[in-house]
Amino acid sequence: MRPKLRQRSAWIDHDSELPVVEGALIRLNVDHLSGDRDAPPVCLWFSATGAGPDGIDFVWRCYLRRFDLEHTFRLVKQSLGWTRPRLRDPQAADRWTWLVIAAHTQLRLAAPLAVDRRKPWEKTTRPGETLTPTRVRREVRHNRPHLVCPGRAPKPSRPGPGRPSGTRNRHPATHYDVGKTLKRPTTLTERDRRG
Repeated sequence: MRPKLRQRSAWIDHDSELPVVEGALIRLNVDHLSGDRDAPPVCLWFSATGAGPDGIDFVWRCYLRRFDLEHTFRLVKQSLGWTRPRLRDPQAADRWTWLVIAAHTQLRLAAPLAVDRRKPWEKTTRPGETLTPTRVRREVRHNRPHLVCPGRAPKPSRPGPGRPSGTRNRHPATHYDVGKTLKRPTTLTERDRRG
């Protein structure tokens, strides 16, 4: 692994001796991938020294769980709109995050009630396998008319008038300092004078 470091990011132009860092290198060999593809070995770094078989087994299983987390974040961002609203207040962002978590939990709880409505290119689920939250979300709109609704039907209404055209916003968004320390030129002429 040490010779490979000379070809990676921060070590490309490193002329002196590479540092020695103690740890365990775990090499995973995958038996097979879908579509009869060959699987290259995966190398994982474990910073603990003297790890036994149980510790190494725990590390590579954690690595596999990482993919579950990445797909969960992808669903929460793309399908449930976690990063979609432009919220001005940190408390509003926290409330929105809790709403998205509640929606994701409801999709997980509704999985046994949902029927698999797959797209033509998706694989069918095996018997006993739970549906993904994306497939459950696809089924919710078909089940919603049959569910009991504790609230009354919404009343039709028009949107409010909004701010009259030509007037300025009296409640501008609060600007928060992002902690940048680099002063950049504000105009092109100032940039040319510096350069």
